[in-house]
Amino acid sequence: MDIIYSAKPLIAILVSLFVIPILISSRSDNTREAWTFVAAILKFIIIASMAPLVLKGAQIQFTLFEVMPHLAIKLKVDSFGLLFALVSSPLWIITSVYSIGYMRTLKEHSQTRYYCYFAMSLSATIGVAFSANLLTLYLFYEMLSFATYPLVTHHQDQEARSSGRKYLLYILGSSIAFVLPAMLFIYIKTGTFEFVPQGFMAGHFTHGTLLVLLLMFVFGFAKAGIMPFHSWLPAAMVAPTPVSALLHAVAVVKVGVFCVARVITGVFGTKLLLSTDLNTVVCYIASFTIIAASLIALSQDGLKRRLAFSTIGQLSYIVLGVALLSPLAVTGGILHIAMHAFGKITLFFCAGAIFAASGIKNISDMVGIGKRMPITMTCFLIGSLSVIGLPPCGGFISKWYLVLGTLEAGKMFFLFVLLVSSLLNAAYFLPIVYRAFFCTDEESMFENTVNEVPTWCLVPLCITASISVILFFFPQPFLKLAHMTAQTLIGG
Repeated sequence: MDIIYSAKPLIAILVSLFVIPILISSRSDNTREAWTFVAAILKFIIIASMAPLVLKGAQIQFTLFEVMPHLAIKLKVDSFGLLFALVSSPLWIITSVYSIGYMRTLKEHSQTRYYCYFAMSLSATIGVAFSANLLTLYLFYEMLSFATYPLVTHHQDQEARSSGRKYLLYILGSSIAFVLPAMLFIYIKTGTFEFVPQGFMAGHFTHGTLLVLLLMFVFGFAKAGIMPFHSWLPAAMVAPTPVSALLHAVAVVKVGVFCVARVITGVFGTKLLLSTDLNTVVCYIASFTIIAASLIALSQDGLKRRLAFSTIGQLSYIVLGVALLSPLAVTGGILHIAMHAFGKITLFFCAGAIFAASGIKNISDMVGIGKRMPITMTCFLIGSLSVIGLPPCGGFISKWYLVLGTLEAGKMFFLFVLLVSSLLNAAYFLPIVYRAFFCTDEESMFENTVNEVPTWCLVPLCITASISVILFFFPQPFLKLAHMTAQTLIGG
């Protein structure tokens, strides 16, 4: 493998931080939003410029500074990190467009603060993606926790403050209580934090200690939404919809599963987990979360809460795929980061559009709304099909690889979990579409007053829905990056 030393990973992280002073000093809304676009587009261009090298098998590294001998704050761009960055960075551009329409339509307060913390959150997200070791990853993980707190509490009412406290208690409290002690213990025993394809834990710990450490990481990275450390996510739905869409359907939650996947593959390693069968423990935890979250989603009348519990279940698809440790399952799990992101952000965009146009938050009130908002609800159908895993949407491909991966691993129980959960996905999404397009309610008052949202809101959800379809026919480069990652981690 070719190692290329470049500052591009650092620049990609910092570009959105550099624009924050400009956003704060901008008195014009147009100027503030224009600079947000500049930062988002530059970030994407820098990240995309590294793709050709990584796709050829190279790895880009950059060391910021050494904390102590053999321990540095270090960045690394490999196929796994690049895939995550290529998902989150373009979606920031699209979400910025959506934010203009949503925030202006609802005349939200403190919009400058909103855009500043959004930029900071994306810097932390890319920092996690490009972390070369456990220490760097942990620092950016915590940075993301603090940067997203003001976004969760944006409305500054009692509900927002209560949700914000729960948010910090879960995602910050769990990482300090579980991840930090586990890290310190590992460093004392091994003297390293560096991610390597087959991990660095073998020969240092007993079976019982390995199990405890593995569980501390799985539950400590609570952004992954693994039960029982999941209830912060539905609570965080009090945030403005663009926050729910990008941060709590893509960036924040995907950071959680990304961290779990990095630890499973880069700290513990495939051979160690397979030889001790500890990966099966993680598979059962993920399977319970998948089924339980899907069942809870069925009972939710609030649209964003149903989407939140759906997200909890879908995140554990990724954890399950990686924990199965078969090449096809790992490919499917990692690919699901991208496929779920575009499908779920479409659904959140649609939920925000429905609220902005009609004030409706509950599914029971959406009778006939498809006749007044046909574009929005058609996009909702596309996003639903992608999350369910049905063609012609990209979610079908990642779930297909997951199914094949369970067969490859010889784990038929987890194949059953995937099939049952997909049926539950259909059960909690398709009735919403049916209610919107094919049911009527003569007493409904909104049918004559509701229309599609302004273009700034409508175009982004059409774009992400279109991408969900395009990814079914043209899944590259995400599929190649997922294949490369699985080959490196399983065959390394």
